[in-house]
Amino acid sequence: MLKSHMTPEKFFIEACDEGAGDVLAIDRVSTEMTLTVKKDVPPSAVTRPIVGVMGTIHLVAGMYLIIITKKKKVGDLLGHTIWKATDFDIISYKKTMLHLTDSQMQDNKAFLSMLNNMMTMDGFYFSSDYDLTHSLQRLANTSPEFQDMSLLERADQRFVWNGHLLREFIAQPELHKFSYPVLHGFINVKSGCINGKVFDWVLISRRSCFRAGVRYYVRGIDSEGHAANFIETEQIVQYNGGKASFVQTRGSIPFFWSQRPNLKYKPKPQISKTTSHLDGFQRHFDSQVILYGKQVILNLVNQKGSEKPLEQAFAKMASSVANGMVRYVAFDFHKECSQMRWDRLQILVDNVSEMQDEFGYFLVDPEGVVLTQQEGTFRSNCMDCLDRTNVIQSLLARRSLQSQLQRLGVLHVGQRIEEQADFEKIYKNAWADNANACAKQYAGTGALKTDFTRTGKRTYWGLLMDGWNSMIRYYKNNFSDGFRQDSIDLFLGNYMVDEVDMSTPLQVQRDWKFLTLPVIMVVAFSMCIICLLMAGDTWTETLAYVLFWGTASITTGGVILINGREFVDAPRLVQKEKMD
Repeated sequence: MLKSHMTPEKFFIEACDEGAGDVLAIDRVSTEMTLTVKKDVPPSAVTRPIVGVMGTIHLVAGMYLIIITKKKKVGDLLGHTIWKATDFDIISYKKTMLHLTDSQMQDNKAFLSMLNNMMTMDGFYFSSDYDLTHSLQRLANTSPEFQDMSLLERADQRFVWNGHLLREFIAQPELHKFSYPVLHGFINVKSGCINGKVFDWVLISRRSCFRAGVRYYVRGIDSEGHAANFIETEQIVQYNGGKASFVQTRGSIPFFWSQRPNLKYKPKPQISKTTSHLDGFQRHFDSQVILYGKQVILNLVNQKGSEKPLEQAFAKMASSVANGMVRYVAFDFHKECSQMRWDRLQILVDNVSEMQDEFGYFLVDPEGVVLTQQEGTFRSNCMDCLDRTNVIQSLLARRSLQSQLQRLGVLHVGQRIEEQADFEKIYKNAWADNANACAKQYAGTGALKTDFTRTGKRTYWGLLMDGWNSMIRYYKNNFSDGFRQDSIDLFLGNYMVDEVDMSTPLQVQRDWKFLTLPVIMVVAFSMCIICLLMAGDTWTETLAYVLFWGTASITTGGVILINGREFVDAPRLVQKEKMD
């Protein structure tokens, strides 16, 4: 726990741990950060307890301090408490905004609303004394020097979502104790009991902050080979001192493609014709092999329709890179599981079972001796890497857990997890919650197909809920995701407010069509309905009016659809990618 002391000149952050004497002082004028002691805090300072420091950011009005004000305990992992950050505060260094013009005030207000939007996005986690950014296997294979580093120094930068906000803290090692790396994604900590044996079961999904964004505006990879919506999911089980871990990854189809919203329900994916795909593809898998070992790609997209060209290009590139370290498996999820035949997912699980056994999992005995290492990972994807992907990952994770629990002595030989009703319910609900969390963060709504993940069966009620979620996704993806993308880019430092040039992309004016055509369409449609309800003197007169206004409404709607991209909520803070 920390304490914040605020005066007109300075912020003071005091560590309340036993034996801690240092106080962080932040000058609100010079923005300089230094260490001081408690007696230097003026008695007149406004004091309140806080949870942690998220970092600092520069906006139009100057610097802002972002602090975590509330937290919720998720559970304990290997004796360390995991917290979920639930409330934040954004405090200006400046005491007044009188130095800003009206337009600057408006821009600053817009940037603040973006930050607030990010802070209300569920799924920020941290620990004050445990490295959440690394898997158990990576932590076990580190040097003593690594273990002596602060959490900020040793963290995997892919998963530190407040890395940009902490750049000033990172530059001064003596300040590291006042802030923690914050993870974004999902963490679930549960206790299970099978055969009277109580064990801890943990699910962690770490979202990458490289090429982060929302569903339709961030697809494929960037020039560094970072994939959109990349998530590392680790399943941990601990019993009687022994520990086991199984890691999987998901990420967008790793070449250069886009799928910009244009008011159509499902925009057609576009594969870039001007970029060298193989270079980025190779770079992506080179890094994956270094980090995780052998790769088995599970591509779950449709093998017909608009998704077919993506599957064909993916298969072609995977075969050209074939080197024994990367294998490609295509499974047309929707075709195989059509007409509610979800039992056919077992075909894929059986098909890759030999590869899964070859990869194994990470296992440590109660004495801390590493018995087995995980030699490779499954890299699953569908179009969004959300719904289909999560279903398959949960099945593969259960298969690994089955073996782990037998090896740890929890399950007897011949027993199956599916038969353990109490734990099976915990397991399914956690994976469904994981699906919902990842989907909300990328697509704006809960996941689809979670009825199967929760119950093991596909239901008509589940189909109905999927339809409802799809409608909400359509609205958000077309009319609010530009703002969400801007919020992420500002938070992660992909866009930085220029201290010299105070003009911002927020001041760009909309084209006249954006304002005029929707009004014309609504008026024409309304007149068409009025003419139907209030018939004229003759039916021919009524028909003429209905045809005129109906034609005007349909024609205007057609023009809007043709120019769909101009009517969606597009990001303003980052230039459009060349592939568009």
